[in-house]
Amino acid sequence: MMLVDYNSLLLALGVSASCLAVTLVGSWFSRRPDTFLLTCSAGLVPLVAGIFIYGAYVDRPLPIFANLTFVLFFIGFATIWVAGHQFRTRRLSKARFLLGCLVGIAASVGPMLAGYDGLAFIGDNLVISLLLLLTAREYWLSRHEAPTPLYGITALYTLTAISFVLCAAVLIADGKLVLGRAPDNWAEDFSLAVCIAGMTGIGALSLALHQWRQAALHRQEAITDSLTGLLNRRALFDLYGHRTFGPSMAVIVFDIDRFKAINDQHGHAAGDLVLRLFGKELSVGLRSSDTVARLGGEEFALVLDNTLPGRAEQVAERVRDAFAGQVVSIDDKALVCTVSAGVATGTVKGIGFDEVLRAADKALYVAKRNGRNRVEVAAYLHAV
Repeated sequence: MMLVDYNSLLLALGVSASCLAVTLVGSWFSRRPDTFLLTCSAGLVPLVAGIFIYGAYVDRPLPIFANLTFVLFFIGFATIWVAGHQFRTRRLSKARFLLGCLVGIAASVGPMLAGYDGLAFIGDNLVISLLLLLTAREYWLSRHEAPTPLYGITALYTLTAISFVLCAAVLIADGKLVLGRAPDNWAEDFSLAVCIAGMTGIGALSLALHQWRQAALHRQEAITDSLTGLLNRRALFDLYGHRTFGPSMAVIVFDIDRFKAINDQHGHAAGDLVLRLFGKELSVGLRSSDTVARLGGEEFALVLDNTLPGRAEQVAERVRDAFAGQVVSIDDKALVCTVSAGVATGTVKGIGFDEVLRAADKALYVAKRNGRNRVEVAAYLHAV
């Protein structure tokens, strides 16, 4: 014997979904780029309306109530599928929304209008389970981003989908295409209980996922130069500060020539443009093992790992030559900029990153003194 009647469970599910929608909107306000939260909350609104209309259908099994329920459910579940896709790809898919709605409405409203309400509920349950499985797939494909919450969300959507499959299976086994009332069996009760628990779990994990993303964003901001998008000095030392540099590792330090004059004559916006352009040039053709960073001001560093002798000088010359060949348009004026570079490699015995960086920096200032727009190799190489 159930301690709580079916309508009370429907009410609990509706209230739970409403609270979750409000919570997701509040979380979206704290981080606007996570628009999947807003899309998900938008999907919960028609679901809540559909739940309460279905409650009316349970009491008064009028076809209009059933059809309204079907339409609202498919709008809601299709939107939640879209939210999962948006989480993974950062894109809003109108095609998925329309596909989910049209397939679901065709599978349920059509049979209901023809008088086969049992068949309509079978179609309703099967399409809802499919949409939930597709939603679970979107989060599963994103699991590398935050494994713990995404595994949980995937599992809960899958479990909820299975509960709807059970509802359809019981109706199919019963074999009645015409019911004349709302389905009433153990699978319906089980599915409702799973939906309430799943709603709570998915909501909690979605909020955890939101916090996970915020923390990841803060970590990324802490190691990234906001102007160029390159790593900053702190990140460079975190990566290489503890490593010993052998002869197959090199550091190139670049400094844009007469950068202060660019700022003074053309303004800081022009200087920022030059910095961004050089950052892009420096990133061209890099291997996955190479690292580029902005050390500060107009100074940049490139770390080459597992490189052949002489390659560091070749890379520095390529960057220097390519940047000198660029024409920067500022206020209809053509500006040509150059860069100087200092190159240093590790030694056979091995030395620390800090020492290699200092050697490259000294070579850079030699290049500056020798006329700029040139590459110099650290002098200590000849003594080791």
